[in-house]
Amino acid sequence: MVKVKCLNPIASCGMDLLSDSYEVTDDFNEAEAVLVRSAAMHDLELSDNLLAVARAGAGVNNIPLDKCAEKGIVVFNTPGANANGVKEIVIAGLLLASRDLIAGYNWVKENASDEGIAKAVEKQKAKYAGCEIMGKKLGVIGLGAIGAKVANVAVNLGMEVYGYDPFVSVDGAWSLSRAVKHITNLNEIYEQCDYITVHVPLLDSTKYMINKETLAMMKDGVKIMNFSRDTLVNDADMKEALASGKVSRYVTDFPNAEIAGTENVITLPHLGASTAESEDNCAVMAVKEIMNFIENGNIKNSVNYPACDAGKCSASARITVCHRNIPNMLTQFTGVFAEKGINVSDMVSKSKGDYAYTILDISEKATKEMTDALSAIDGVLKVRAIQ
Repeated sequence: MVKVKCLNPIASCGMDLLSDSYEVTDDFNEAEAVLVRSAAMHDLELSDNLLAVARAGAGVNNIPLDKCAEKGIVVFNTPGANANGVKEIVIAGLLLASRDLIAGYNWVKENASDEGIAKAVEKQKAKYAGCEIMGKKLGVIGLGAIGAKVANVAVNLGMEVYGYDPFVSVDGAWSLSRAVKHITNLNEIYEQCDYITVHVPLLDSTKYMINKETLAMMKDGVKIMNFSRDTLVNDADMKEALASGKVSRYVTDFPNAEIAGTENVITLPHLGASTAESEDNCAVMAVKEIMNFIENGNIKNSVNYPACDAGKCSASARITVCHRNIPNMLTQFTGVFAEKGINVSDMVSKSKGDYAYTILDISEKATKEMTDALSAIDGVLKVRAIQ
């Protein structure tokens, strides 16, 4: 029985996929698989039982990736599962940045008891006049699952869309409208676009990418949207740009004490993926990733180990190895079986940075002696036998 721990509530449509071979546990230390949404895992002690963590969402800042990799714990996320929900709220943010809808709504609410409100509206509405987005230039930084969807919708809304992503995937490129202008120099987006939306992960290279220097390149009155990560934008520099009029509107899904309540900032309480559909999609994807890994040893959508797929095992047994990405590992693995006269019928090995993952299908049932011999090899982090 595989023990699964949920650190946050996970949608039932995902949990219902678990077969009778799985059991939900309240004890983190006995769990072999963990499902998580926003719960922080950095201070948790990771037991040797733990094989995998699946984040029902895209961001993994709440998970100690390096610590997990060192212990041979594969961490999954669910890229694209919430993309449509985030895309829709970005488009809402685009419209909120263009039309002063919130101020107009607040005025109506505050004057709801005025019997003459219908006439007063005609005098008041000029204060909330905005601009249309058709024909304006939108810069989309990051063309992953969300950014590509945003770019395509913006094209359909009549915007001139500039897209920047030096690492765009083949699937991402195919999904983009041909009308999206592929930009190879990010400064071109900063200098030319009326609206800018960021859709990149938080890395050392992207932290505070919207800052005093990049803001200075932008058009006066630019409108910026951040529905990706809070620290992609330097809040102190943004406040200065808002005060000077360099930025006319900043829409963010990440309120904090410094930016919340600032004039011309529209802050939303991290609602990007907060739809029933997004939560369901993330739950289903996360559970399927865990089951495929536990039952077949396959890795898809891991953030700390490489993608590696050997299909279903048709051999007598399958052994998986999490190990360091160093020379001579495969020779040592196959040598363990060669000494015992056991044939390796199939092998798949992939690497990602400092870590690698190998799947070996063998002609005999796996024994503890085999797994112990593999575990004893310098550089091996975790060995598991399947069926």
